[in-house]
Amino acid sequence: MTNLKWSTMEYEEKERSTDWYWALGIIVVASSIASIIFHNYFFAILLILGGGCFIMFSIKKPEVINFEMNDKGIQINHSLYEYNNIRSFFVRDGEKPALFLKTKKVYTPFISASINSVSVESIRNNFLEKNVPEEEMKENLAEKLMERLGL
Repeated sequence: MTNLKWSTMEYEEKERSTDWYWALGIIVVASSIASIIFHNYFFAILLILGGGCFIMFSIKKPEVINFEMNDKGIQINHSLYEYNNIRSFFVRDGEKPALFLKTKKVYTPFISASINSVSVESIRNNFLEKNVPEEEMKENLAEKLMERLGL
């Protein structure tokens, strides 16, 4: 088994113009006013909180995530995912290589990460050597939606 190390950004940082923030603000305010007109105060509060969260996450800078594959498992920053706790994996090759993991953990059942400086084949071989099943996976719908919205 080959020890592999690489790092990647938490997500791809996107430049947002002031128009993006204005559009978000107008949508949140208009939707909240409509909710208040229809006496749905809880939904209005929920919209305002959601809009605030959108703005907070859009301002936040992505962190660097470190990966290390060794004999025990794959370590992602300070969390070790042992091979026996990984249900399956998939390594996507191509323009944007990525690693997808299905784990047995309740709070992080699905993990995806880009691969930038390590061979896709070496990652695949390490998982297969540890008898982790390979299963074709794709980005989940929420990630695609967030990317489309510019988040």
